[in-house]
Formats: sequence, C-alpha cells, structure tokens
Amino acid sequence: MASSRRDLAVRASVDQGLLSAAEPVVALLDTAGIRASAAALTSAFAAVTDAPVLHAFAVKAAPLVPVLRLLREAGLGAEVASPGELALARAAGIPAADTVLDSPAKTPAELRQALALGIAVNADNLQELARLDALVAAAPTSSPLGIRVNPQVGAGSIGALSTATATSKFGVALRDEGARKAVVQAYLERPWLTRLHTHTGSQGVPLALMAEGVGEAYALAEEINRTVGRQQIDTLDIGGGLPVDFHSDEETPTYAEYARLLADTVPGLFDGRYGLVTEFGRSLLAKHGTLLARVEYTKTSGGRPIAVTHAGVQVATRTVYAPEAWPLRVLAYDSGGRPRTGEVTVQDVAGPACFAGDLLAAGRALPLLHPGDVVAVPDTGAYFFAHHYAYNSLPRPGVHGFTVTEPGDGDGGDAVVAFTTVREAQTLAEIVAEAGGAHADALVR
Repeated sequence: MASSRRDLAVRASVDQGLLSAAEPVVALLDTAGIRASAAALTSAFAAVTDAPVLHAFAVKAAPLVPVLRLLREAGLGAEVASPGELALARAAGIPAADTVLDSPAKTPAELRQALALGIAVNADNLQELARLDALVAAAPTSSPLGIRVNPQVGAGSIGALSTATATSKFGVALRDEGARKAVVQAYLERPWLTRLHTHTGSQGVPLALMAEGVGEAYALAEEINRTVGRQQIDTLDIGGGLPVDFHSDEETPTYAEYARLLADTVPGLFDGRYGLVTEFGRSLLAKHGTLLARVEYTKTSGGRPIAVTHAGVQVATRTVYAPEAWPLRVLAYDSGGRPRTGEVTVQDVAGPACFAGDLLAAGRALPLLHPGDVVAVPDTGAYFFAHHYAYNSLPRPGVHGFTVTEPGDGDGGDAVVAFTTVREAQTLAEIVAEAGGAHADALVR
C-alpha cells in the first residue's frame, strides 16, 4: 500500500540522513505510485474505446524533467503552456508528436517554434487563429491545429481554478452572441483545423460538470463536421482536471469512474470516429508526493501548542493563503521517523516564514509534537514542492524519488528503501545569483 511505502520512506529518510538538521525539508516521490496512476489512466480509457488516445501530462503540475521522463516511459506525452515547459518536455525526451501547446498568451515566436517542430497547437482565441493563418501560409507544418472553446457550463467550488465560467479568460466563449457561429465559420474556412479543445475540470469541479463540458465540445464538433460535410475534426482534446481527495489516502474519484461517466453521457465520443487527447496533471502526481520537515521548536501561545517547522508558504503556498480551498493532512513522526504515538492534542503546525499566517495546519489534532520530530505532508506531489515561492529567500528543497524493495519469501529481512535525486536542494550561492548577485553595484554606479 502507498501509506506503508510512505512510512518506510519517512523512516529511511532519517536513517539515511536525507532529512537532517542541515537539510530540514525534503520532498519525496513514490515512483511505484506514479507508475500505477499512469497505468490506471491508460487502462481506464482503453476499456471504453479502441480509438487512439494521447494522454498528455500537464507539465505545470510537476515541472521536473525526471518526472516527465518517468511518465514518458509509462506511455504519456506532455501538455505545455510556456517556452519553459516545452524546454522541459524536450529535455525529458518527449517527442513533438506527443506534445500539445496550450496557453492563452502565446507569442508569435512560440507559435512559429511549435509549427516548425510539429507540435499540436490549440488556438485560444480568434486573434491567435489569425496569427496561425499567416504562419501556416508562410511555411508547411505537420502540427495538428485546433481551437479551444469555453462551454461556459459553470464553476466548481474553487473559483480561481474554474475554467468554464461565463467570464473565463480561456478559449472562445461559446454562449456569447455570435461566438458559436464564428467558430463554425472558422473551420469552414480552414480545412487544416482538425482538432477541438475544451477543459472544464480542475480541483473542486465535480465529474458531472466535467462531463457536461466535454459533451458541449463533442456536440460542437458534430455540428462543424455536419456543416463542412466531412469529418474535418478528427480529434477532441478533452483536457484533464480530475479532482483529488486531500482528506485521505483514497485515490478518488478514479480515472475509470470518469471514463465510464463519459461513455454513458457522451457515447459518440468513444465510437471510434474521434481520436482523443487528455491533459491530466494533479491526479497523476498528487498522491505520490510527500513533504517532510523537521520540527525546530515547540511553544504555546494563548494556551495553543505550536510546532514550528521548516515547511510553510515556500512549499505549500496555496494551502497557506487559501487553507479552506487547499487543506492538507499532516502526519506526525518522532525524531527517528517512526509514527509518533501519545495523547492527541490540538495544535498548530507552523512554517518558518515571517508572517503570522504561515501555517501548514491550524488547530489540528495530532500526537503532541516535540523538537526534532518529523512532520509529513502527503498528497503534495503536484503543484506543491515543484512550485517554489521564495518568501524570506527560503531555499527550494531537494526532491527525491524512492522505491521500496520488499524482502523475498522466507528472507526474514526488512524492506529496502532506495532514493534517487530528482532535483538538488537549492544552495545559498544559487539564491544570491538569482537575486542579482553578479550585479551588486548596478544601482550605485
């Protein structure tokens, strides 16, 4: 089980000196868990369609080259939204044919590069489509091209992450006056437009709303193909956004549940006429990452126990600033990395940054923590430690993958945990360099 592998990894991180007084924050990735999630995704869609499906991992969820390489080995491609993300995908060996470029603000240079490489592009708006007109006319390309549409089906529980609202910044808003007609006309005039893209899902969005957004895109594709008189749109990019349960170790909802829901509500999607692209990110990685931090001090304030750790806003930015929307579990371990026991006490688990709200958890019931103990924050494999926030010039933590080898039958030995470096911890010299250290005299000359 993933939880037992996590416990073994916490203990091993202490025993092997990965987590120490000198390195009081580390991030762990369970490679077996990542592989299992990738397999669950591919098998879920293979169970409902024989059509080709490209599962393009949303690089923004974990922009780490070794992670992208691992997912590539598991059969996934990449969805990128910036030149930086494209560079990471290429460094990981993901071919252009399995890469999709989505962004609401692509520059002419980004578009030109994508078309030269043969990367699929989803135009976010009709102005971008005009740029593609000029580029396609100037040079041939093998890039599959499409338009992103906003079905305007509504918001989930986290407004900032809801992409299919009436006023979302993404895509062509289908219910705005004249918009649907303009999209159909765009395909009539451009036989090289062969894809249609939508993305409704994200954390806080229920599966039914995700399926409704996909259904709207499917209906539009059918309308366009009928109007054109042929199957011009041959691929539907249905985005990703499967939500994650941050309250337990359960991996729910599952890809199989979502695929079956789509098969029930949009059956034509899987009848073989359309190739598919998905863009899942958080749901592939979140459950397989754990942040570890040492407790430096413990105190009380107003009678409330407080454990001051080295993990806070720099690694869990969303949780610190929006704890109701992004709650995280905190697990208590002793200084040896063993699950802490003892009377459960309501306490705060604080981070190191210099503002009062830097809390991983407030009023959380845990065995009372002590200096030198370890707190583990599970479900952080996506969007947490890979998106550093440099408050107080706190360094980026090292990221390490781990594998657990169980003893063979009759061996009587212990499980062996092996770590590999995914990203080195940031050094103080690197912090100074990023802060303009080479230009110290620039403003006093």
